[in-house]
Amino acid sequence: MELCVVGTGYVGLVLGPSLADLGHRVVCVDKDAEKIQQLEAGQVPIYEPGLDEVIARGRQVGRLSFSTDLAGTVAKSEVVFIAVGTPPADDGSADLSGVFAVAEQVARNMSRPTTVVIKSTVPVGTADRVREKMAVEAKFSYDVVSNPEFLAEGTAVDDFARPDRIVVGYKDQASKQVMDRLYAPLVRTGRPILHMDNRSAEMSKYAANAMLATRITFMNEIANLCEGAGADVDMVRRVVGSDSRIGPRFLFPGCGYGGSCFPKDVTALVQTGEQFGVKLEIAKSVHDVNERQKHVLGRKLVEMWGQDWSSRRVAVWGLAFKPRTDDVREAPSLVFVHEALSRGAVVTAYDPEAVDQAKKLLGHKVAYVRDPMSALHGADALVIPTDWNEFRSPDFRVMAELMRGRLIIDGRNLYDPEEVVAAGFSYRCIGRPPRDPSPS
Repeated sequence: MELCVVGTGYVGLVLGPSLADLGHRVVCVDKDAEKIQQLEAGQVPIYEPGLDEVIARGRQVGRLSFSTDLAGTVAKSEVVFIAVGTPPADDGSADLSGVFAVAEQVARNMSRPTTVVIKSTVPVGTADRVREKMAVEAKFSYDVVSNPEFLAEGTAVDDFARPDRIVVGYKDQASKQVMDRLYAPLVRTGRPILHMDNRSAEMSKYAANAMLATRITFMNEIANLCEGAGADVDMVRRVVGSDSRIGPRFLFPGCGYGGSCFPKDVTALVQTGEQFGVKLEIAKSVHDVNERQKHVLGRKLVEMWGQDWSSRRVAVWGLAFKPRTDDVREAPSLVFVHEALSRGAVVTAYDPEAVDQAKKLLGHKVAYVRDPMSALHGADALVIPTDWNEFRSPDFRVMAELMRGRLIIDGRNLYDPEEVVAAGFSYRCIGRPPRDPSPS
């Protein structure tokens, strides 16, 4: 099939090459000429494991290309995917101006009956509004399909190739046939395509993300209670996760969730509820609790050092909101770094992928290093907001030699407290009792 994907952010840049990998001919379109030039030169502007290989493969066989020519590409396409950003507006609602602008351009430039697929995360009723806007200028028949993505940053390429489910919302039965044909290679092993109306499909994305965000946030609250009560959240988590009705995924406590999906989708869901006169009190609480949780690392250091950190050096391991991505949007690490700087500390940071993105937000107020051990020289404390695999098995004896202080604030519960304390460190993590070395 001849496909057009509009938008080369995280969603579009995984979607387009992955569709080409299924055998379709795909043109990815973006108005950012510099980004398109990068992609044409083989440079991938985001870090996503496996994505560069998929792009290279698609270009090598001639099924994948990149362009700034939206009008010309739409005219040649059977299916047009809208995969532009829907950032949060000031009131927390999704900004749909990009979606509507693309839809209107598609309507003007269609040269045949076309299926328009909304891949962007959008609130309930967006497909109906897109149909109305397209009707003003469309000279050919069209239908608008809601096809939300369920890709997780860090595993997005694999998530596309092996989806839990594919959600398709539509009005015209012909659209069902188009989408079934499009995704046929992905469902041969029994993975379902769930067909429904547009509004149910739109709601499903927000509901799924809000549920996952709720699990994370609930476990963080339990972790905070465990600390106060002297319990160990790791033991509690194992018990809760072993219940077949619940399961273990997304029950790991930490310093809060971030990224491009959960924060904006939860707030957009709350805003959608207000539009329909429904107070989503659980979703609102999830957002509020998560914002407080992002300050947990700073709170733990205040307990140890007090309010003034002007004589302190802090090493930070991890800037991305989670491992296997360079995305720092809404990252708990940034909340901590801003607090540390405001209290007068000197901050040295390491992240294997996210430094360039972090510099755009933190500038040169932070010293960035090329390996984790270099961040520790003369540090009074190590703070870990992100659980990259390379942080999981450090040599604590070497760390103790490099650092001036002996304090680890672990926002992801990476270590065995006994091992850390045996190396002479005080250890503070999430939802487990504080540990200090025995007096010699």
